[in-house]
Amino acid sequence: MTLVELADVSKQYGNIRALEGVSLEVNEDEITCVLGDNGAGKSTLIKIISGLHQHDGGTLRIDGEETKLSSPRDALDRGIATVYQDLAVVPLMPVWRNFFLGSEPRKGRGPFKRMDVDYMRRATWAELRNMGIDLRDVDQPIGTLSGGERQCVAIARAVHFGARVLVLDEPTAALGVKQSGVVLKMVATARDEGLGVVFITHNPHHAYMVGDRFVLLKRGAMVGNYARDEITLDELTRQMAGGNDLDDLRHELERS
Repeated sequence: MTLVELADVSKQYGNIRALEGVSLEVNEDEITCVLGDNGAGKSTLIKIISGLHQHDGGTLRIDGEETKLSSPRDALDRGIATVYQDLAVVPLMPVWRNFFLGSEPRKGRGPFKRMDVDYMRRATWAELRNMGIDLRDVDQPIGTLSGGERQCVAIARAVHFGARVLVLDEPTAALGVKQSGVVLKMVATARDEGLGVVFITHNPHHAYMVGDRFVLLKRGAMVGNYARDEITLDELTRQMAGGNDLDDLRHELERS
């Protein structure tokens, strides 16, 4: 089932054309990888899907209905959750507090109403374990976790609050090999939970490990859209590295 569809979507900022004619589908139980170098248009694409900016041209459909998202809250209400690279966590707060940040359940009545801390601790622990994350203690400050663990907590949080589409902004960009592996496992787990995942990255090796479909962007335009069985890792890497431009550069740099 197609959850989100972009058809010939474009976005312009003044005289700058940030996106031009980009199309992609986000389906249940699938990971769509969007690849591109700096300036390719990945950030603009994220902003359109997450409701931060509206597209100028083309069509955005959610569950088959043509729409324009008015805000990130509008996107969240429609089941689209975005996990940004900087995560926007409060480092000194415990893991459970960050997990429910902005959506704290409360108990009691009137002036005696207060946060249900016991429930938040239990629910955070259960959700993390369900997603395969084994933390020492949900009371530890989230700032003491590794970058990969913080990414995993953010993904588990999105799943817990009912996301149907998960947009991940370069989740492995600042991580080492081991921590990247932890995050990629979480991305695959989210897909297996039935979510449609948009995995934004400039790393073709990470994309090919988990991706079902690959969309390549260059200078705001779509230069490729492939199912997994239509492209090899070597060709995906070659296109990411510049394709024919890279071949031309290699010839120029060869010693005579």
